[in-house]
Amino acid sequence: MNGNEDKIETSDARSSGSPSSSWSDLTHECLINILSRLTLEQRWLGPMLVCKSWLNASKDSSLHSIFNLQTHFVSLPESSSWWTPQFESKIDSVLRSVVVWSDGSLTDIRTRHCSDFSLNLVAQRCPNLEVLWLESSPNATDASMLQIAFKCGKLRELDISYCYEISHESLVMIGRNCPNLKVLKRNFMNWLDPSQHVGIVPNEYLNACPQDGDSEADAIAKFMPHLVHLELRFSKLTARGLALICEGCLNLEYLDLSGCANLRNRDIANATSSLKKLKDFKKSNFYIPTSGFHTERYGHWRLYDERFQTDAFRL
Repeated sequence: MNGNEDKIETSDARSSGSPSSSWSDLTHECLINILSRLTLEQRWLGPMLVCKSWLNASKDSSLHSIFNLQTHFVSLPESSSWWTPQFESKIDSVLRSVVVWSDGSLTDIRTRHCSDFSLNLVAQRCPNLEVLWLESSPNATDASMLQIAFKCGKLRELDISYCYEISHESLVMIGRNCPNLKVLKRNFMNWLDPSQHVGIVPNEYLNACPQDGDSEADAIAKFMPHLVHLELRFSKLTARGLALICEGCLNLEYLDLSGCANLRNRDIANATSSLKKLKDFKKSNFYIPTSGFHTERYGHWRLYDERFQTDAFRL
């Protein structure tokens, strides 16, 4: 009977909100265990606002080896607000906080719309960085990439898709200083039919697609020989650039050339014949727009190119 009474008293104490039952009294180790089961976004919007002990636990370096906002971005339709300075400032602020809290343990960054302001801090504080995804970051430039190249030598994955202020110079330095690089994603927006981006991406940026496809191809070929995964969607490289890549990157297992309109089927076949390890290959000599108007107007050029294999019949 006494045992039952003890249980009832304990239950009453918990329900009355006595100090012994306070959530803030959970040990630091227990809080870390709980918070480790949450995503960065979940921690940022909830536990960090509960109390000081929860805030301190949320800053523990063990929780910040990975910074992943990519899952959040892909779960939502792209918004024009993402391309504003205000949104970029928020992303930079969150990333900089995580970099500081990680205390050098951050190895994986997957985000969008950050800038040199946060990336320079990444270079200074994250010597163990292995994965860096920066898709759609218009203010990520060669300046921060050169710092990344010099100070993050363990890098093995890099995504600089739609980052038009990053040039072949960064590819050279990253290739020279990051010998473990295996994955490079250097995709461009669809400049053949930009309608899918109109109203979302600022026009001046949409029209700024880099023209130096072969310069980038040359940098990749010379300084990234260990690549196994390469994406160059809508790149403006030519047959010469592709030939350089296929000669210099013989370990490629995945290659995506979708939308590379300067390449003919014959160019692609000749160049890729040397890639004996290639397992997954995506190509598209021409991009056929999805709208009925553009398909009707331009769709016949693919047929001409297949028959005559000549630049005279290319858009």
